[in-house]
Amino acid sequence: MTKSAARKIEKSADAYRSIGEAADELGLQPHVLRYWEGKFTKFVKPLKRRDGRRMFRPEDMAALRAIQTLVHDKGMTLKGAAKLLGEQGVESVTHGDALIVAPAESVNARPMASPARQLQENVRAAFKVGDAPDVSPETERGLAAVLADLTDIKARLDAARFKKAA
Repeated sequence: MTKSAARKIEKSADAYRSIGEAADELGLQPHVLRYWEGKFTKFVKPLKRRDGRRMFRPEDMAALRAIQTLVHDKGMTLKGAAKLLGEQGVESVTHGDALIVAPAESVNARPMASPARQLQENVRAAFKVGDAPDVSPETERGLAAVLADLTDIKARLDAARFKKAA
């Protein structure tokens, strides 16, 4: 039997799969499966033969399908997928029963805006195009001075952030 003929044979759902067979079945690269094996050690535990080759059991394949669904289809992070699998289990994901919701703090509360972002929004709202009020030259000079101060503060903050990031 040639290799191409062996590849065409369908394996039973209970059969063990090599990493190549598992990758082909899932439409992924083998290195992705090896990476997920390291990240999801609680759920993906392939048997290793004496020669070091991995053999994925049916429960490993179910876990990999669940991970693939969460990460590729639902757009979750690996950390989020691991947390959800830990809380709700592989079966709930594979059967479509898993509850994928945003964390409670983001559902019930508005994210806090930074003071700088709030100031920008207030200034934009106050000075919409076409709504510019008539201002005296003295008020205009005062606004120009405030703008210069704010620009200087922003430059200092940017420099501090850059220094901290480096």
